[in-house]
Amino acid sequence: MHNRMMITGAGSGLGREIALRWARDGWRLALSDVNEGGLAETLKMVREVGGDGFTMRCDVRDYSQLIGFAQACEEKLGGIDIVVNNAGVASGGFFDELSLEDWDWQIAINLMGVVKGCKAFLPLVQKSKGKIINIASMAALMQAPGMSNYNVAKAGVVALSESLLVELRQAEVGVHVVCPSFFQTNLLDSFRGPTPNVKAQIGKLLESSPITAADIADYIHQQVAKGEFMILPHDEGRMAWKVKQQSPQAIYDEMATLAEKKRAKSKAF
Repeated sequence: MHNRMMITGAGSGLGREIALRWARDGWRLALSDVNEGGLAETLKMVREVGGDGFTMRCDVRDYSQLIGFAQACEEKLGGIDIVVNNAGVASGGFFDELSLEDWDWQIAINLMGVVKGCKAFLPLVQKSKGKIINIASMAALMQAPGMSNYNVAKAGVVALSESLLVELRQAEVGVHVVCPSFFQTNLLDSFRGPTPNVKAQIGKLLESSPITAADIADYIHQQVAKGEFMILPHDEGRMAWKVKQQSPQAIYDEMATLAEKKRAKSKAF
């Protein structure tokens, strides 16, 4: 192992914490984000804990930028051992309120951004017999109401990861998908939704989450080492997924009730 890792969305939140977790093991990191200030800050923190690397501004919607990033990884680090497709944006709103632009934006970043990251970095990760870690969400598995575009994009990331898992086994490339529930993050800064109170509700959910992005990065580190494909960092997420696998209808009923509550709340404002 040459200990070289690429991370998209590394300027804040989970991307930054993943960088720091691997940096503590002395890894060299290729960090990208659209937020250059946050990126510079992440690199500084990475160096403080014993890692090193470089940063590059990269919008995951633009495949040519991802190809450029992969080339930079080859030039500066001689290749890549772990690819982390983490860049993502939050979204919400009931289906009838969401515009097609809301759908395009969500799928372009949260789904196609991961597809393009995998495609641009596949030659490097095949060469190193490395690993791909795609960051999805519990929304991919549970489909909470009032965020269908986010649910669909993240479910696509899970399906992509499952496809790569089986296609790349022969090439000895490991594949992992991570499905965090809500956690304290600045994902809300990028939030787009038709009603401001949806944002406030998600904010409340985030505040009530006791697990931090650093805890999640730690858990990912541990599960990747174990070779676990589906990584569910939250206890309640693991429990909910078990219930859904056994009796999906119970989850649908619960979600339908939640949808009624959510709709009543948004009407109240």
